[in-house]
Amino acid sequence: MERRDFLKQSVFASGIALIPSFIKGMEFLSPEQLSGYRNVIIIQLSGGNDGLNTIIPISNDIYHNSRPSIAKKEAQTLKITNDLAFNDHLKAIKELYDLGEVSIINNVGYPNPSRSHFRSTDIWQTASDTNEYLSTGWVGRYLDANCQHPYQAIEVDNSLSLAMKGNLMNGIAVPDPSQLHKTTREPFFKNLVANTQKEMLDEDNQGYLYKTMLETYSSASYIYETSKIYTTNTEYPRNPFAKNLKTIANFIISGLKTRVYYSSLGGFDSHVNQLNSQDRLLKMYSESIGALVKDLKKNNRFKDTLILTFSEFGRRVRQNGSRGTDHGAANNVMIIGGSLKNAGIYNELPNLNDLDDNGDIKYTIDFRNIYATILNNWLEINDQNILNTNFKKLGFI
Repeated sequence: MERRDFLKQSVFASGIALIPSFIKGMEFLSPEQLSGYRNVIIIQLSGGNDGLNTIIPISNDIYHNSRPSIAKKEAQTLKITNDLAFNDHLKAIKELYDLGEVSIINNVGYPNPSRSHFRSTDIWQTASDTNEYLSTGWVGRYLDANCQHPYQAIEVDNSLSLAMKGNLMNGIAVPDPSQLHKTTREPFFKNLVANTQKEMLDEDNQGYLYKTMLETYSSASYIYETSKIYTTNTEYPRNPFAKNLKTIANFIISGLKTRVYYSSLGGFDSHVNQLNSQDRLLKMYSESIGALVKDLKKNNRFKDTLILTFSEFGRRVRQNGSRGTDHGAANNVMIIGGSLKNAGIYNELPNLNDLDDNGDIKYTIDFRNIYATILNNWLEINDQNILNTNFKKLGFI
């Protein structure tokens, strides 16, 4: 492979940049060490999932009157309480909820919300204020503060999200561990690694590139070799999102020393004919999560796993003229795990009598309260060092 092709096709094209240190030996967690080794799986529903048709205020007349053709009828839901219900395509999530393994946090957002997909995604991924522009993500800053290896945060995708990028260390994008390993064993890459001299590593720009290559080479070997320890026989749905979750399950159960995983499911920008498209995506999400949890439980890893599902914003309360919904503000967030302290409906339902000037749900919980809770209570690190503000901790874990 020629240099130009390598740079275009290699892991560097995905935005991977790794910490500057030398190749390390292989290491993994033994079955004894796995117990208590906590990890977080972050799932982004990209495009702005409609929270009101996901966790449904089924008894609220404003909901039904505002959505004459897309409001869910009671028969199209899975009852939680007399006032609230799951979308009927979230059957696997409802089953987990009934087991006390789901916490639903309502009205999650931030002050002065952006209704741009790109900007709001950046805000969620960097944990910034609306008028603050950061070049590092909240997971990346966690890596900077607490980790020694880039593979301690893995995004199962072809590219790396801003959330995973730090100042000193970035996470690593791994769509397929065997393909990553194969790419880094191309002759051009191997020759560079083999012929790198110490003085090359001391130069600022070129040195960083060489260090990155060394770390990529090492991480690719570690991920590939460790992930072969376990191959799941749990049946997953046949779709790309489920394949990503299956890869994450293999990583976790194999004993990969990763603390944060990231994946996404796109297609939620439902301006037109929302019902069919959202129902299809929610079914895909639910069934895939159901298979992941089944796999983790079977291997005694669910109690050490926390799954955070968010979307960059919710949708407007009133439907538009195309049987869809437009960009909104606050939304619901789902936390799934085997060690929740406060499962169920965490806080008050959306107040549809008190919307903002755009007709959107007002936030009552800042999304950074959720991040702070995960960092402090689950990953056991000083969240203020990562988020730069002392956000209130919530009680779901």
